[in-house]
Amino acid sequence: MASLLRAAATLGLFPRRGYCSRGAQGELSKGFVEALKAVVGSSHVSTAAAHREQHGHDESMHRCQPPDVVVWPQNVEQVSRLAALCYSQGLPIIPFGTGTGLEGGVCAVQGGVCINLTHMDRILKLNPEDFSVVVEPGVTRKALNTYLRDSGLWFPVDPGADASLCGMVATGASGTNAVRYGTMRDNVLNLEVVLPGGRLLHTAGLGQRCWLQPHGALCGCHPAPAPSVDTTVHILQAAVPVARIEFLDEVMMDACNRHSQLNCPVAPTLFLEFHGSEQALAEQIQRAEEIAGHNGASLFSWAKEAEERRRLWAARHSAWYAALALRPGCKGYSTDVCVPISRLPEILVQTKEDLKASGLTGTIVGHVGDGNFHCILLVDPEDTEEVRRVMAFGEQLGRRALALHGTCTGEHGIGLGKQQLLQEEVGAVGMETMRQLKAMLDPQGLMNPGKVL
Repeated sequence: MASLLRAAATLGLFPRRGYCSRGAQGELSKGFVEALKAVVGSSHVSTAAAHREQHGHDESMHRCQPPDVVVWPQNVEQVSRLAALCYSQGLPIIPFGTGTGLEGGVCAVQGGVCINLTHMDRILKLNPEDFSVVVEPGVTRKALNTYLRDSGLWFPVDPGADASLCGMVATGASGTNAVRYGTMRDNVLNLEVVLPGGRLLHTAGLGQRCWLQPHGALCGCHPAPAPSVDTTVHILQAAVPVARIEFLDEVMMDACNRHSQLNCPVAPTLFLEFHGSEQALAEQIQRAEEIAGHNGASLFSWAKEAEERRRLWAARHSAWYAALALRPGCKGYSTDVCVPISRLPEILVQTKEDLKASGLTGTIVGHVGDGNFHCILLVDPEDTEEVRRVMAFGEQLGRRALALHGTCTGEHGIGLGKQQLLQEEVGAVGMETMRQLKAMLDPQGLMNPGKVL
């Protein structure tokens, strides 16, 4: 369980108890539930079916049994004590943030204790001179940026959903700003991790910091024909310091127009954003227009006012819901891959052809500045043949990315949906090495089990 947490107090670990943690029917014993309540308080423990079901899935199509119990710790000491208690009784531990994941990473495959971290949502210390901030794991990206609004700083990692920072760490979130400001890997400088048995590890020593950035922006909506992805590659190769480059295919653009009341042309479209002074912005825009025009762009539309920029990015952030509205009553299946940017035009052309051949309803949208894009497919979960085609499409896309020296996931993580693709990506030696590392840190295999390792 990797989480951004407050510096812990002295540990209060539970010794192994004599009671049985599970009853005769496989349910948790009353004694174990009472022990959980002793750690976090009665009001922060629930075995109610509704709470358990809510915590047994994310936004993906993956469904499995819910956890046996949900707990809401208030601080790192409680998390540590919970981990020690669960480990002493041989019960799985599953962390939970906002539940916005897309690969089943929070599914309680073997039941166990779900630790919901949303009550640990304090922003503990802002260091504006050092461009850093200390946060608890339940803080969401929007809450953090609201807090930072008057400081002249912001946290740039933006995967779209208002995810918790702990979940974004777990999946290595990317997002719309990754082309300029990097992913979570680049912006999180230290983690306090609760290990099995309740021990604490600071990955970079005591003290936690999240990297922040000064901000100021100009956003452009740039409809373009099919070569829009070539435009992305050429803008990056020309070292134009673009802050965001987002690609929406014509199906996604049409869905966003309808859902968010935009009037952009229904065509493959690039959303671009530039940061800098007035002079720098003018130079960047001119260079981007030249490159896009060379690649056959049909129309430019620049949004300089803050409200107009907000509307455009709000529409992009609502792309998931816009896609769902294309086929009411169906579920969304989202998969992502990442390739070297030089191979991006090739794989996107292939993916459009594969999507057409599959007969599925779907869209393509992506943070193409770092080679990452997503396919959102609409599927009737009761139609087993359609579900099979969706899964086959996802596997084919992952293998296309691997063939182009990319990865089977850019930011969704492996979870339940990409276990086979991970094995193909890293090979037998890579998998065995990861298993050995997992066994060293989690010898009983109780930390979010059933997810490849």
